[in-house]
Amino acid sequence: MRILFVGDVVGNLGMDMIHEYLPQLKRDLKPQVTIVNGENSTPVGRGISQNIYKQLLKDGADVVTMGNHTWDNAELYDFIGDANRLVRPLNFPGDTPGQGWTKVKVNQQVLAVVNLQGRVFMNPMDDPFAMMKDLLPKLDTDFVFVDFHAETTSEKRAFAMRYDGQLSAVVGTHTHVQTSDAQVLPHGTAFLTEVGMTGPANSVLGMQADSVIERFENQRPTRYTVQEKGPGLLSGCVIDINDKTGHATRIHSILISPQHPYQS
Repeated sequence: MRILFVGDVVGNLGMDMIHEYLPQLKRDLKPQVTIVNGENSTPVGRGISQNIYKQLLKDGADVVTMGNHTWDNAELYDFIGDANRLVRPLNFPGDTPGQGWTKVKVNQQVLAVVNLQGRVFMNPMDDPFAMMKDLLPKLDTDFVFVDFHAETTSEKRAFAMRYDGQLSAVVGTHTHVQTSDAQVLPHGTAFLTEVGMTGPANSVLGMQADSVIERFENQRPTRYTVQEKGPGLLSGCVIDINDKTGHATRIHSILISPQHPYQS
């Protein structure tokens, strides 16, 4: 089984990169499942809309994951109940609309796709470690991919090592800068601390640099605005999983940017 995962899509430039490159990546890499994090995909870089959700599916996503900006576009409340390929963090409170995981059939296997959010330097959430422990027996499959949306490298890595051998892959999102530590852990779980973002290359995590610099220089509240012009980048990773054991055999990162043009 091969999984293609693409990191946080930010604004219109992120959607343009998905539209241009995701079909090419699928053609060349031939993944059985394609997962895209869409929590920043609106033009303002916060939340998701129904049209964008449908466009991500049309461009090739099988599952769309979310994160701490899940509810930043109120339109989500109108369609999340019918969006069976959209998963928000599982560890929101129990009565939160939507689903925290879903399943995708891949030939004779079933892949569970789980979305979890970290708690360090983030809004209060239920314990992702405990929720994963409770969820595992209910999944009834050895093939489990987790988008772990968290701030700190330590929480992401601790989670992956806690469940090494019980999960097929744990890939971090949220901090938008791809790390270079893609690896298969000793007991067979593929891990990458941060997959990176898909959006404007000449920006600060997708936002216009001037507004972010102003905040750092004067320490006063500043409205961040998505960078809308210039080149884009696409960050992702590809994971190969043993069809019999559910353990990963390989993970490698993908980066398409002005410095790393796409070569099919």
